[in-house]
Amino acid sequence: MKVLLADDHPLLRHGLRALLEQVGGAEVVGEASDGEEAVAMALSLNPDVVVMDLVMPGVGGLEATRRLIDQRPDLGVLVLTMSEDDASVFAALRAGARGYVLKGTAGEDFLAAVTAVARGEAVYGPAVARRIRRFLTTGPGTGPFPELTQREREILDLLANGKTNAEIAKALYLSLKTVKNHLTSVFAKLQVADRAQAVVRARQAGLGT
Repeated sequence: MKVLLADDHPLLRHGLRALLEQVGGAEVVGEASDGEEAVAMALSLNPDVVVMDLVMPGVGGLEATRRLIDQRPDLGVLVLTMSEDDASVFAALRAGARGYVLKGTAGEDFLAAVTAVARGEAVYGPAVARRIRRFLTTGPGTGPFPELTQREREILDLLANGKTNAEIAKALYLSLKTVKNHLTSVFAKLQVADRAQAVVRARQAGLGT
């Protein structure tokens, strides 16, 4: 099993390489520190799995995943990230990632995820799987706050996760002004005075968890 690591933290890559090679019996064929490098190395080294961080300098993991899947639809991309908010999860899935696990995942679970993705399976950690189930069972326009649009619900979920406006804008690839406009609409629809009240309402409804 050939694996390419894409993460901008050398120490993390070193640890993952040791885990994959010494415990998992895999071959780490390369290490990339940004998305541009990850795309070039994946296309030249032909790995079975690319372990992809979402937040990297320059071209991020989402755009790198899109580019790779456009050219290699059969390639297994496993997202390994700190972000577990709905927006990041579904953006990664839309980009073509086959798996999504968090950086706090146990070593044996990470190895199992890499192996599953290499076999062509889709794999997600328990926290991510719960979010996917919640989305599939509620969907846009139903469940909590049906008066909100899908985008407004995404923004409210990130707000309930403690994200600032700037962090929300970055996560959803929106301008800061657009985020503020959406939040104004959310506050009006929920009939709350400020973001603190909105967070309380959102968490009571199960968002931000």
